[in-house]
Amino acid sequence: MLSLSPEQQALSRKQRKIDGKQRKRRRIEESGGKRPRTLTTGVKDMSTDKHSSISSSDKNETSRKTKGGSPFLRESTSGSFNTKTTGPPRGKNRNGSSSFKTSTNSTNKHRFGRVMEQVPCRNKPRYSTLSIALPGSVLANCQTKELRTLLVGQIARAATIYHVDEVVVFDDKLGADEKQQQHNNWRDFKRRNNNNNNNNNNYHHPSKEDDTTENKKDGEPEEDDKQQEQQQMRLPKSNSQEFMARLLQYCECPQYLRRSFFPMHPDLQFAGLLAPVDAPHHVRADDRSKYREGVVLDKISSNGNSLVNCGIRNRPVEIDRKISPGVRCTVELDKSAYTKPGQIHGTVVSPSAPREDDGTYWGYTTRLATSIHDVFESCPYEAGYDLKIGTSERGDKSVEDAKFGIPKFEHSLIVFGGVAGIEECVDADESLKVSGSHSRTLFDVWLNVCPYQGSRTIRTEEAVIISLAKLSPYLLKSAHDKPLDEDEPDVEFSDASPSSEESSDEDSESAGGNRSSGDA
Repeated sequence: MLSLSPEQQALSRKQRKIDGKQRKRRRIEESGGKRPRTLTTGVKDMSTDKHSSISSSDKNETSRKTKGGSPFLRESTSGSFNTKTTGPPRGKNRNGSSSFKTSTNSTNKHRFGRVMEQVPCRNKPRYSTLSIALPGSVLANCQTKELRTLLVGQIARAATIYHVDEVVVFDDKLGADEKQQQHNNWRDFKRRNNNNNNNNNNYHHPSKEDDTTENKKDGEPEEDDKQQEQQQMRLPKSNSQEFMARLLQYCECPQYLRRSFFPMHPDLQFAGLLAPVDAPHHVRADDRSKYREGVVLDKISSNGNSLVNCGIRNRPVEIDRKISPGVRCTVELDKSAYTKPGQIHGTVVSPSAPREDDGTYWGYTTRLATSIHDVFESCPYEAGYDLKIGTSERGDKSVEDAKFGIPKFEHSLIVFGGVAGIEECVDADESLKVSGSHSRTLFDVWLNVCPYQGSRTIRTEEAVIISLAKLSPYLLKSAHDKPLDEDEPDVEFSDASPSSEESSDEDSESAGGNRSSGDA
């Protein structure tokens, strides 16, 4: 076989392209001078379809047949063959017009209807709250970071579906091996860092350095910068509680705000695997929502008020006050302002305003707790949790009981145990003076959500979905429909003027449930 030179190979490739274009042109001319698909409208030309290319005489001839295996005929109940009535051709309406649309709504169209454009709302104020607490050690059963990410995504989806207002991630004190491993990783990192510094000091190659300095181009990164980047990649990873809390915040945060609140982090390496929660506050750019989540920009309007990015294309919203840049806030808008030209004006409200207005679910807050005792002590509500439900396979009550019920409540809490259960968490917590066998005394309801389980164990992520699904109707009936005598004060921001403090991902974690501080 003769080997071709590079010039000859380039000529042969060019000739093949020319031949391919000529063959394509001949096919277009043979089909009547029309392309199979129009690029401007995206409508398929039915004249080139193999089914529609059958002439009218052939159709009349096949319709007179009484037997045969034609794909265009079917047998009726009477035994005779009739033409198949499948309606208009694909891509055409009954009036002959195209059914393909170039608008964004066409992506929501499916065979059996459309995707739900708006989440169902009860159109009734909801003043009660629902919180769940689970340990971060549930991620110990996952072998890879991808599986841990997917597990947190399942919990975030379950919390969103059943209107959970707060997710508490606590340390069950059972991950001592994990903490020791983290300490060892940090010790190994410092040892490697010291070894690298010693090697750089002991071994010196002036000839190589001279060559690199002479041959290095302008704008090329130095070796010290590369080593610093490599060392940053070797930093110890966060523990299970921080990993779960960060991903829960990431799932709850609207997509257009994630770049502002979540910088690059190893915990978010596989965040693309997470299924979107698609909550009501995850609005689209064209949605005319009454409320929107936004981040305060580093810009001031002519009136001296702050501008907020609420996810509206090229139209920041002017709020009624001045807030420090980088703060997340909930903004109430007038729906008629979407269609009016000019500046959009909004009012900063509490994150609970949509829920107390018409019952619209507005996401959850994430809080870190140092122990199971800290779950109750660090409650963000002034009166605490007035309904505490503990889940255990040794519970003395079951949802299946005919007389099962829960008392009236305003702030409820459902606690889930880790791999070993709530009893082991209570035993490991030294701040509690209750033994694990008497864990029932910490809760108002000691519940077994799945009394006749077919498996020896129920995983925590499974228990979350089962418990919320079974308790949801009872919680809806027992919730307070009217607010208590205590009126919540209006939202007040302590910063009258922009401060020099910068919001960071660590601040959002330490803030816990404070949504206006940047946690998602």
